[in-house]
Amino acid sequence: MLVVGVMSPYIRPCPKGLYIVFRKKIMTISAYFQRIHKPAITMPKYLLLLVFVLLLAMPGKGFAGVADTDEALSEKTMGSTDAKVVIHEYASLTCSHCANFHNNVLPEIKKNYVDTGKVRIIYHDFPLDDLALAASMLARCAGNDKFFPMLGTLYKSQQQWARAQNPLQALTGISRMIGGMNEDDVKACLENNDLYWAIAERRTNASKNLGINSTPTFFVDGKKIDGVLSYQDFSEVLNQLLEKNGGI
Repeated sequence: MLVVGVMSPYIRPCPKGLYIVFRKKIMTISAYFQRIHKPAITMPKYLLLLVFVLLLAMPGKGFAGVADTDEALSEKTMGSTDAKVVIHEYASLTCSHCANFHNNVLPEIKKNYVDTGKVRIIYHDFPLDDLALAASMLARCAGNDKFFPMLGTLYKSQQQWARAQNPLQALTGISRMIGGMNEDDVKACLENNDLYWAIAERRTNASKNLGINSTPTFFVDGKKIDGVLSYQDFSEVLNQLLEKNGGI
């Protein structure tokens, strides 16, 4: 569980666009990661191989452009609207504990609860830094159909792109292969000030109004859960609520 301390202030839009500012900011964050994690991880073959393998499982549609702001900001959810239990997840794409949940716990929850119509999951961005915010923007710019494939890839390859010598290049590669965006699309997405400020504002409101101070944080039918539970513990919580709500 990553605890939120004093978050670095969000950068302000500038005439040259957020793409340029993000590029400088992200490179600074990358340098920090490489100082505290040695040896430094360069972008590369491992990330490209992972993305390539994931790409093979998806239909190729070429470059799809960037989702408009309304679609990008729409609710990101998986599961039936008739589900008896709803999970709200607040997570950051640079949070290792969030990656642990998405890589090791969520697949079982999805198979046994979401795909069977019992549980619905609503994902909320809670970026802990500018790199996470950039990744969130790109996942949303991919559009509703590709949002969760993008999200899953970003969490699976987090250790590679978050610590790459050039994380913006790594994110562009993922956006190209999974999200169907080219470099111009990535630039346009990161220059979308409305999207940027909306995600930032939602994070601030979630912190103030819901008392979120760490990631991941879950609200399961209103019950707050801080940190990652094992699948067995999560399953126990879900089963209790399903029994209470008549979903079993």
